[in-house]
Formats: sequence, structure tokens, C-alpha cells
Amino acid sequence: MPLNHSSPTIETEERERLLRILAGITFLIFFQAYMVAPMIPRLSAAFGVSEQKIGLLIPAYLIPYGVSTLFFGLLSDWMGRRRIMLASLAAFAALTGLTATSASANQMILWRLLTGLGASGVVPLALALIGTFFPLKERGRPLGWLFGAMAGGMAFGSIFGVMLEPVIGWRGVFLAVSACGFLSLMLLRPYLALLGERSATKTFSLDAVMTGYHQLLSVPRAQRTYFYVFMNAVFHSGVFTWLGLYFSRRYGLGEIGIGIALLGYGVPGFVLGPLIGSAADRWGRRWLVPVGIGLAALSAFLLVPASPLAVAAVTVTLLSLGYDMTQPLLAGIVTALDPKRAGQAMGLNVFALFTGFGLGSLLFGWALQLGFPMALLIFGGVQGTAGLAAIAVFRSEQRV
Repeated sequence: MPLNHSSPTIETEERERLLRILAGITFLIFFQAYMVAPMIPRLSAAFGVSEQKIGLLIPAYLIPYGVSTLFFGLLSDWMGRRRIMLASLAAFAALTGLTATSASANQMILWRLLTGLGASGVVPLALALIGTFFPLKERGRPLGWLFGAMAGGMAFGSIFGVMLEPVIGWRGVFLAVSACGFLSLMLLRPYLALLGERSATKTFSLDAVMTGYHQLLSVPRAQRTYFYVFMNAVFHSGVFTWLGLYFSRRYGLGEIGIGIALLGYGVPGFVLGPLIGSAADRWGRRWLVPVGIGLAALSAFLLVPASPLAVAAVTVTLLSLGYDMTQPLLAGIVTALDPKRAGQAMGLNVFALFTGFGLGSLLFGWALQLGFPMALLIFGGVQGTAGLAAIAVFRSEQRV
């Protein structure tokens, strides 16, 4: 059942413990999503296919993930969050384990696609729960936790996935993540009541669904927010997905070296995420979002020229900071768009986020035909232009 914001201390403590567990599960899902990216050179050799072909493992997971969130979000409004979250987490754990059985690149791509379809009910519903548990003026901190977990999962997945692979093999990495997924199911058991009962509304029709999306997208505030969620995701996934190959080609690093070079990604969100969210609660989002987009664009430009390895590694941290100053704050706006359609609104947000992630990795992979410098210049130029436009686009976002 929903928590009252004046709940007794014990309920507040339960809410905070559940928030930490959900952050941990979010971390695990993003760990799995991005642990593949730095292993692209190794998997390419293992399956005897090109790096571009094995690179399809990333969008094969992310795009179906994004599309299916549209259905999981609205199903949660009808059936209740608890059933959808538990079923989706179980699918994530099982299908991640089955990915370890892949005998070819095509099989692995198929398993990743199925995992993306099944696993996408957890993160959007966790984000929607934040809208239930916290008033808008207090959502920055908990959203900072969840988006910090996303960035941390991306970073540590890239780091430890590629560092564990020489020790236990890529199959062992997938099996280990699968085991952690089943453990997460057990950790959620004491908090099932907080995840939400079935909605009292029994009707469910395509007309109602389409009407809901139309009403959400008819509001200018929603239109600009979802657009920037998508655009920002395209940029960050495009650049980050191929950083392993970037460090391999430019600096000749192996798996462990790549992991160390990417160590800075996720640190700002993991360490500063709640503080960034609190800053948004205090000063508003209209300044922080454009600055975050601008920092991300700057990081792409800094990666273009030949520079010492240490400088490139620090630039990765700056790229991460740009992510942490944008996506959590945009999600905070989404949670306030339509409280009556919280699941549907957040499902649309995660759809924009993950389809942007998947498309970004594809587009950057295509741009690599022009070389890393040109691909980075293109992505950085588009991101920088969007950052300048964001100054005007988000000027109406006031502190609440």
C-alpha cells in the first residue's frame, strides 16, 4: 500500500531500505547491460565475427528493453507493480543465465534480445515508486540514488565484466550476474507490501492506453522532457559503448587496462548522485540540465585529440558527470507529469531512455566508419547544440 508522507519512523526506515535494494537491483541490471561493451574485441575473436557484428549485442538488448517498457508501465497501472516487478526480475535472472549457453554470435544476440524484452519491468516501476513514496520537492535525492546506480552499473559492468572475463570466462560472468538476480528476488520478499497491490481499475483497452499516451504527449512540458531524455541517451550510450574499443585502438590497452581506464565512469553518480538530486531540489533543474548536457559535449571534444592516457581517463569521469546532471533530473520532471498515470509516464520515460541507448550505440558504430575523431566531433557537436537550446527550453522549470 502507498506510504503516507507523514508515516511513522518505521515506515520511513522501510522506505529507505527498499530504496537501497531497488538501487542495488538497478545497478545489477545496468551492470549486465554494459558489461558486454568492453568485451567486444574478445567476443569478436571468440565467435569469429566482426566487431560491428558483435557490437549488435548492445542494441539487441537495449532497444527491445525500451519498447517493452511501454507495456510493462501500463500493465503495472492495471495489474499492480508488485506482480510485474517480480516477474520481470525473475525473467532477467533466468534469461541472463541462459545467455551463457550461447554457441554462436547469433544465438547470443537472440538471448540478449529476449532478456531485454523480459527484464524491462523493474527499473521504470522502481522510478514510478519514487513518485509514490516522495513528494516532488524531495524526489531529487532518491532519484539520484537510482540514476547513480544506473551510472555505477554501467561503469562497474564495463570494468569488472572485462576484468572477470579472463578469470572465469564470459559464460561465467553471465552466470554470476544471473545468480545475483535470483538473490535480489529473495531480498525483495520482506518488502512485497510496499511494491503495490493490484489497481482497483479492472478495465484495460487499447483505446484507454492510446488516450493515456496522447494526453501525456499533448503537454509541451512532456514533449520537451521526453525529447531530451531520448537525445541525451543517444549521445551517452553512443560514446560510452565504444570507449572500450577506443582505448584498445588508441592506447593499445587489454581487458584489464580498459577496465581501469573506464573506472571514472559512474563515480560521480555513485558518489554524488544524491547530492546532485538534492541540489536540483534546492535550486531547480533549469540550470543544472543545460550545464550537464554541455559538460557531456565537452568530454566528447576532449577525447578527439591525442592526449595522455590519464587525461582521457579523467575525461571519462567528466562524461559521467554530464549524465548524472541530466537524466535523474529529467526523470524528476517525468514523475510530476501525471500522477494518475505514473506507471505509463515512467514507462514512456524508460522507453525514450533505452531506445536512445540502443540507437546511440548503433549510430556511433556507423559513424566509426569515419574514424573515432569524426564520430566524436559529430556526437559532441549535436550534444553541444542541444545544451545551448536547453537554456531556453528548460527556463520554466522552477524550484519546487
